[in-house]
Amino acid sequence: MKKQLIKESGIRDINDIAKRYNKAKIYFHIDLDGVTSAIAMKVYLESYGIEVVDAETIQYGTDEFAIKKPDASGNVMPVLVDFAHGKPMFKIHTDHHDRQAGVESGTSTSFRHARSNVETISGVISTYDLFPPSDIKIISTIDSANFRAMNITVREVMNYIFKVEKESPERSNIIMGLVTNKILLAFKNKEFEGKNILERLVLICTPSLKNIYNNLIRMIMDSGLMDKVKGFLNTELGNEEPKGDKIRRIQQQLQKHGETYLEKVRGNIGKQLKYEDGIIIKDGSAGASMANVGSYDRYVAFELIPDADFQVVTWGSVGLLQVSCNPYKESRGLKGVDLGKMNTEILNNHKSELEGIKTTLLRLKEVAESSKKFVPYESVGFTFQDFIALYSEKDENGKVIKDKDGKIINIKGYFDVPEKFKNFTNKKSEEENKKSEEENKKKGQKKMTPLKFWQNLIRKTMMKPFVGLTDFEQSILKEVYINAYDVIKNNSGGHKCITNFQASALGGGFGPYKTTEFIGMIKDEFVEKLKNEIQKEKKQNIDENYFRNIIKKIMKG
Repeated sequence: MKKQLIKESGIRDINDIAKRYNKAKIYFHIDLDGVTSAIAMKVYLESYGIEVVDAETIQYGTDEFAIKKPDASGNVMPVLVDFAHGKPMFKIHTDHHDRQAGVESGTSTSFRHARSNVETISGVISTYDLFPPSDIKIISTIDSANFRAMNITVREVMNYIFKVEKESPERSNIIMGLVTNKILLAFKNKEFEGKNILERLVLICTPSLKNIYNNLIRMIMDSGLMDKVKGFLNTELGNEEPKGDKIRRIQQQLQKHGETYLEKVRGNIGKQLKYEDGIIIKDGSAGASMANVGSYDRYVAFELIPDADFQVVTWGSVGLLQVSCNPYKESRGLKGVDLGKMNTEILNNHKSELEGIKTTLLRLKEVAESSKKFVPYESVGFTFQDFIALYSEKDENGKVIKDKDGKIINIKGYFDVPEKFKNFTNKKSEEENKKSEEENKKKGQKKMTPLKFWQNLIRKTMMKPFVGLTDFEQSILKEVYINAYDVIKNNSGGHKCITNFQASALGGGFGPYKTTEFIGMIKDEFVEKLKNEIQKEKKQNIDENYFRNIIKKIMKG
C-alpha cells in the first residue's frame, strides 16, 4: 500500500474536508490503542471545527460488517482509526499495521508503521502532542507487547489493582496504564447509559490515561456493572460505602477472577495446555471459563511457564491460530526467527491444494454477515467492494493487479457471463426496454453489454443482506468465486513476534476439511518448525561456548 506523506497540517486535505463536514463519527478498534487513537482523533478534528458526535467500536472478522451503516452524504463524516481494513464509506483512515486493505483512492489516509496508532495521531499528525509522551510510551508498549523494554513483569500485566507509589511517580504511572488496559478490556463489551462503555469513553475523555482511568472507574461504579458480575464481593455498606472502598472492591474482585482463571489454566497443564521443548501449545482458553469479567489473559501461560520461548494458541471452532514470542523474556524470540515469514511459508506449503478449493461469493457473504450483532438493512454488510478490496491481488502501491485483458487475476466469474444468464433480461416489458434504450441514447449512453449488465447485477445483489437474498439472487453469487488459498492469505499475517493464521472467513469447512481439523494440522506444522529453530539455537550456543572455552584456555596459556 502506498504510504501517504503526512504534511505539517496533518491529514491530507483536512481544510477541504472541514468545509464539507462539520460533524464526524469515529470508528475505532476495540482495545486501548483504539480508544486512545479515537480520543486523539476527536481532539484533532475539533481543532478544525469538526464536532465528533458519535463513536463506534469495530472488530476484525464478522463484526466489522455488522457496524451501523452511516450516511456519508449528510454532514456527519465517517472516520476510521487503528484498523487495517478500510471501507468505501470512510473519508479519513489512519492505521499503524504492516499493511492495509479495502482503502478507496478518495480516502484521506495516514498509514505509518509504528508501535501504536495513537503515537502517530498524537505526535505526528497533530502539530502538538495530544497525549503526554509518557502515556504514549505506555500505550505503545502495551499494543506491541514489548514489556521487557520497560521491565514489566507478567504479574504487573495481569494486575487490576492500582495504588499510587509516591516514591516512584514514573513507575506509578506505568502501573496505572497497565491497570487501565486490563479494566478496559474486561468491560469492553459492557454498556453504560445504553451505549458501549468504550464508545462512551471516547466521547467524554480528554487525551490522558489518568482521565481515561478515572472515567472508566466512575462509569463502572455509577452503572452498577460490578454488582451484576458473577462472584462480586458482597458488602453491608450498600449505598453508604465510601467511594475509595468500592473502587478497591471492584479491583480486588477483578483480580480474584484473574487469579481463578490462572489456577484453572494451571490445572489443565498436560491437557488443553501442553509444554513441549520450549513451546506452549494451548487450546483456546485452555479449558478455563472466560465467563467472569476480567478473567481471560492471553499471556497467562507465560506466568505459569516463564521459560517458554513461544506460545501457539488455537481457536479451531472459529478458524484462528495465533503464535507469539514470550514478551517477558530478554531474548523475546530466537535470532533469525520471524513468525510472520514462518506463517507465509506454512501457508505456501498448502498452496497448490488450497488453490483448487473454490469459495463462492455467496459463501463469503453468508459467513461475513453471520455476526450476532448484524442487523439486516442497518449494518453495512459485505459488499462487492469489500470483496475486491480484501481479496484482490495488489501491487506495492495498493493498486489492484489485472492481467493483459484487464481482468482481476484471482477473481473468477465476474468477467465471464455464465451461459444460463446470457439471454437473461431485467424482466422489464419490451416497451419498457425500448423506452430505456431511447433515454440512454438521449443521454449519449451506449447500450449496456451483457457483461456490463452481468457485473451490475452482481454488485446490486451484493448490496442486499444475505438473509434477504432470493433463490435467484443466490444463484448469481454462486457464479463468482475465489480459491481458499487467497482467502486465507488475505486474512492472515503478522510480524516477527506475533502472527495470526486465519481461515474464519471460510466458515466451518471448505473442500475436504473441517476448519477445526485444518487449523489443527497448521498448528502441528508451526510447532515442528519452532522446535527445529529452538534446537538450532541450542546447538549454536553449545558450539559457541565450546570455542569460547578453548580460546579462554589458550589465552590463559
